[in-house]
Amino acid sequence: MEISREEILPGVGLTCLRSDKFKTACISLSLLTQLTRETASLNALIPFVLRRGTTQYPDMEALSRKLDELYGTAIEPAVRRVGEIQCVGFYASLPEPDFIPGRQDVLRDTAELMGQLLLAPATRGGLFIPEYVDSERAKLLELIRSRVNDKRGYAVQRCLEEMCCFEDYSVSRYGSEEECEGIHYRKLTRRYRDLLKSSPVEIFYCGRCDDKRVARIMRDAFAALPRAEIDYEIGTDVRMNSVEDSARYVEDEMAVTQGKLVIGFRLGEVMDDPDIAAIHVFNAVYGSGSTSKLFMNVRERLSLCYYAGSAIDIHKGIMIVSSGIEFDKFDEAKAEILAQLDEIRKGNITDSELQSAKSGIASILRSDMDSQGELEGFYLSQTLMGFDYGPMELAQLVEDVTKEDVIKVAESVECDLVYFLKGGEAEDAEEDFEDGEN
Repeated sequence: MEISREEILPGVGLTCLRSDKFKTACISLSLLTQLTRETASLNALIPFVLRRGTTQYPDMEALSRKLDELYGTAIEPAVRRVGEIQCVGFYASLPEPDFIPGRQDVLRDTAELMGQLLLAPATRGGLFIPEYVDSERAKLLELIRSRVNDKRGYAVQRCLEEMCCFEDYSVSRYGSEEECEGIHYRKLTRRYRDLLKSSPVEIFYCGRCDDKRVARIMRDAFAALPRAEIDYEIGTDVRMNSVEDSARYVEDEMAVTQGKLVIGFRLGEVMDDPDIAAIHVFNAVYGSGSTSKLFMNVRERLSLCYYAGSAIDIHKGIMIVSSGIEFDKFDEAKAEILAQLDEIRKGNITDSELQSAKSGIASILRSDMDSQGELEGFYLSQTLMGFDYGPMELAQLVEDVTKEDVIKVAESVECDLVYFLKGGEAEDAEEDFEDGEN
């Protein structure tokens, strides 16, 4: 694979990954903006409304016909949160010309259609069509409200909301129900125009076309992008330590049959100059995967939970441990989760644990090379963090991590908040007991 990066228009970066291993190509376009409570739902709604139609293809039926002409090319809205940066736009998957009749230039046609979706939406009187906005707002509202149906994910989000209550990181990528309910077509149109003018834009391409031709195609497709003063000051506020001297405790009651214990940690001083490979290996040793200390001890040996695992947001410097437990096992489970972290701090890591962690992470990184979607996400993350190495290089760095590197990360980690979702008076028959690994 050959990787290149350049600025093709003011504030528009293109990352081009040339590869012959896929029969399809992919293009993603992301408008980058600061995640805030006031604008998150507005931003999230924009790509869904844009996907309803363009001036040339004014409704979804016309768009579908055009996509059929492009041999089943798919263009879908994309809304992500990377640290405290909200990324909104489109993700397209398209066939390579080598595998379609007549070798149609599907890449150029798809890029042009994405340019129309972004820059020439269907409007009425210069404003978004109210019916489109109302319809997509209702769908987004349902999406926001439905988060409570996934109790595991809901508990994690509640932990983050409380832990980062004074930080933008507490905001969901889709925003809040209250904010979403207040969106109308005039307000959304104004926000759309502001985003086009001020947002840095990241375009990613993975496919067989060479980078110079891809750059020409993308430059032509998005040449009409209006540019004013571009906001390059967006970023993520990394807080090294907890606000309080001791970990805070928050609990909610809900009609569930299984308790959800979630513990939020700050990674601490290691985020001053983060060793990304060491942080990943520490996470694997501690709680990510079937050979981790949380899985082998808290779940398997002591049977204190139905699942237990850790996840790290490297952008924000936060680690979350999520577990499902019996209500009366709260104290035992919490104590053992923290005890396993102390074991790493003491250096009680076997050669087998370390090697399994490194092999698992390296294997996942190398498998990213087989997925265009994973590659797109990886390189967007790398761009936002200012790194320039790929999955294979990071995998090599992971394999070089030492036991001392892992201990250093563990010693820096600080518990910030303990969240417990416990059962109320009624029990929810839909709540199921999870017994798989995290």
